[in-house]
Amino acid sequence: MGDDEAIKASYAKMNQQPVDWDLSDHPVEPLRRKQTTLARSETISGPGTFMGKATRTITFEPTHQEGWWLDRADRPRSLPIRVGISNVWTTGQIVSNIVLRSGNPHNYVRMVEHLVSLRMGMGIDNLTIKLDSGDPPLFEQGSLDVVEALEKCGTVTLDRPVRYVTVKEPVTVGGTYGDFITLAPPDDLDNPQLMVDCALSFPTAIGQQRIVFPLSAELTKMASVARTNTSLAKVIYCATIGRIFADVRNLGYNTKNVSIAGKKRYVNEPRLLREGKALEAAWHRAVLDMLAAIALIPEGLFVGKIKSYKAGHRLDCELVKQLYLNQVLVPLEEF
Repeated sequence: MGDDEAIKASYAKMNQQPVDWDLSDHPVEPLRRKQTTLARSETISGPGTFMGKATRTITFEPTHQEGWWLDRADRPRSLPIRVGISNVWTTGQIVSNIVLRSGNPHNYVRMVEHLVSLRMGMGIDNLTIKLDSGDPPLFEQGSLDVVEALEKCGTVTLDRPVRYVTVKEPVTVGGTYGDFITLAPPDDLDNPQLMVDCALSFPTAIGQQRIVFPLSAELTKMASVARTNTSLAKVIYCATIGRIFADVRNLGYNTKNVSIAGKKRYVNEPRLLREGKALEAAWHRAVLDMLAAIALIPEGLFVGKIKSYKAGHRLDCELVKQLYLNQVLVPLEEF
């Protein structure tokens, strides 16, 4: 989907971009055979993402239902929201984010990507996330607080098989800004895994970044400290004209919980350096944003290869939607 020539040109640009951090040989565990859920509950709190002056609380709970679920305690007459592409409401306007909704328009949760992305790397198949509003908390350590809370919960193994899915053949969705994302089947069918090749290019201090890695719990935790990035120009916009809009005026972002890049240097200290180069933006994009869209495949965990260049939430979710519209997802064993 998209303009063929534009996608080919973007492929060429990505292939010319050097890999800054190549972890393709990083050891990973074989695919799990049995489903898991949490052994106990754990609660964490923080300032709201869209209402920064309010404290927001989320609780992770075990469940016998298959999949990940978002349950708003402040809306007791509404059903929990299943994490799946059919429940994507929007990917945001002024603030880019994935919003999930089920039923009543008031039964939504915004900025879910930094929570649901962990479905892919934490080895937890079934859980319920209880929230006290549709505005999840924002943490200075990115999603590390969430990872550590899930680790405290522990897991129990269920007598149900884990289902894995892949694509019949490589599929690509291209955007309008030289961006694209491709899914392909795994190369090694004896030990299939999820391999990610993610590149981005910004006209700011972030510049060009590219990382290659296999998905694992260890690398998920390492990348979870990566914060959302923004430009200094957008920060100035939010502090001036953007204050017209309530969502912007009350944002909980600050210099500790978001990475801010000027034209030539960062406003605050970046994280995840490799040989002196900050790769925080690439790790955030790959693990906490892009994999959130892949986590919206409810039938199973995707294995294969992902190649992403300059893409964002809108294109990620469009790709997953197209997988269903074109019926190209298959169980791994059938492939």
